[in-house]
This record gives sequence, C-alpha cells and structure tokens, in this order.
Amino acid sequence: MTTKTPIAPAQTWKHLILLAVLGTAGCVALSLALNYLMLFSDSLTPFARGAATAIIVPIVIGLPLFALTGWQQIEIRRYRQELTKSGTYDQLTGCLNGKVFTSMVDRRAARPAGPRSGAFLVIHPEHLASINLRFGLEWGDEALRLIASAIRSAVRKDDLIGRLGTSM
Repeated sequence: MTTKTPIAPAQTWKHLILLAVLGTAGCVALSLALNYLMLFSDSLTPFARGAATAIIVPIVIGLPLFALTGWQQIEIRRYRQELTKSGTYDQLTGCLNGKVFTSMVDRRAARPAGPRSGAFLVIHPEHLASINLRFGLEWGDEALRLIASAIRSAVRKDDLIGRLGTSM
C-alpha cells in the first residue's frame, strides 16, 4: 500500500497556475505555428486559412481537454458513490450501518399520522464469539454474512435491514 504525502494548498495553486500558463502558451504557439504555415500556402484563400485554423486548433486542443475533463467527472462521480456506500453500509454484511439504520428508523417513526405497520427484529448471535475462537474470525464473519443474507431474503425490498453493533 502506498501512502501519498499531502500537498500544501499553496503548492497546489502553484501547480494549477503553472499548468494554466503553460497550457495557454502551448495553445497560442500551436495557433501561431498553424497560421504561419498556412500563410505561405498559395492554394488557400484568406477565408480558407482562417476557417482551417478556426477548425483545427479547437479540435487539437479542445477534444483531448474535454475528453480528459469528462473522464475526471466520471471518476469523481464513482468515488463519491463509493464514499457514500462505505459511509452508509456495513462492509461485512452489506446491511445499513448502525448510525444510518437508527436515523432511518427514527425518520419512519416520526412520519405524520397515517397507517403504520412494521416490526422491529433484533438478532443477537450468541455463539458468534465461540465460532470466532474455535474456527477463526473468517468463519465468524461468514456466519454474520449468512445471517444477513437469510434476513435479506425473508423481507420486502423496501424494509430496512441494519447492523447495530460490530462488537462480539
């Protein structure tokens, strides 16, 4: 596992400004070079030269820039989804974690008057500690996954399933 050293905000801004200045200078240089080459072309009219530069420069610069920007947005969206999932669900069982579960139960209980129905089931696997001691933590984790899977298969899709505690 590699660890990244945090970059100071001032250093980040320096890199951003440097990249912006160098990128702009590169775009201007490309445009000037293209115009210079087309200036000596006798087969093109001034309008054709201008149109060629107006089309070629944005394609050469814009296409990779917008493709990279779009790719970065997709990556950011994926990271946000992973972060939301890891903050909402228990990694072992895939159920809602304790804080989210209790918050959602409180919200459902605080709904305005109307027909309410439901049940609250608490399961405490008593012999989980002995499974962990006798067979190892992997088997205890597997037992918890099996319990969560059995509960998940027995309830409706809209029902809440959560893991309140992580201690044995």
